[in-house]
Amino acid sequence: MPTQMLSRAEIVRRWGPILPGFEPAPPGHPIAAGMPAGAVTDDTGQAVLLARLLVTGHGTIDPHELAAALAGWERDMAERGSLDLLGPSTKRAVAAILAGVPPEEAGATGTTNGAAMRIAPVGIAVPLGPAPPPDPVPLDPVPPRSQISLSTLVDHVVMASRVTHNTGIALAGAAAVAAAVSAGVSGATVAAATALGVEAAHIAAGRGHWVAGADVAARIEWAAGLVAGRAEAEAAGLIYTLAGTSLATQESVPAAFAVLAAVPEDPWQACRLAASLGGDCDTIAAMAGAIAGACHGAGSFPAEAIAVIDAQGLGLAALAGELLALRDRPGSQAR
Repeated sequence: MPTQMLSRAEIVRRWGPILPGFEPAPPGHPIAAGMPAGAVTDDTGQAVLLARLLVTGHGTIDPHELAAALAGWERDMAERGSLDLLGPSTKRAVAAILAGVPPEEAGATGTTNGAAMRIAPVGIAVPLGPAPPPDPVPLDPVPPRSQISLSTLVDHVVMASRVTHNTGIALAGAAAVAAAVSAGVSGATVAAATALGVEAAHIAAGRGHWVAGADVAARIEWAAGLVAGRAEAEAAGLIYTLAGTSLATQESVPAAFAVLAAVPEDPWQACRLAASLGGDCDTIAAMAGAIAGACHGAGSFPAEAIAVIDAQGLGLAALAGELLALRDRPGSQAR
């Protein structure tokens, strides 16, 4: 929250190369001024909104209900005086739906990262297949196809995203994050989850409306390879200057996977590194943290960090339990 939309240089000047933890927003922040340490941004707010719709819809989402919920969320934020509101693609699509445009057309130009930033609940609720074998049996980078149905998961991503982001670029980014989260919940390592994310992005790129833009799957692979094995500060610089950290899906989603490649074993460190990048780094941290947390489990985060988030009153533990119940119900196994 305190670093979103600041430059990498400004973040380093204020907090050093890596954000130390939850911090209040600095005075004069363009979006978050006055927000206390641990306050969440639109990424978490909209992910919680999507999760609740999934639960009440028993795994399905009505596009009109999603549009209405997003419009209501923004009104509530505005009434509180928040400047952390709907992104450009979501705002445009919600206005179109409320004006009577069909849901399948409202998101026809949505290419920014709003779908990917809030998609983690779909990854929790939709299983890719049986959990991989435990150590010491090696985990293949991609489980056998007989155990997974990425196309089914992509169907769920499209259902949850097309109302605002019905383009191949945005759906590819959202599918990559959802697949990686789902794989992590099933026990995959970060490397295996990333491989499945890349494959899901390839599939989803053919869904929705075509728009010109770099291939998300290819950029995930390139960005992850760019920083693997490098020191964190060096990795941050490369991600910021080469992968990019803007609202563009083809920048921010590869940036999140690059963070995971740089810090594959420590979810909290990955969150702090992502939050230190600059640009749309709250979204990049949300995506990287969701995937890393899915792969390593809630116990991999410091207890004091979890306590700060629990104090926000979002009921995340109970909500996660309800999403896992959707995942575990009979017939939910992807076929």
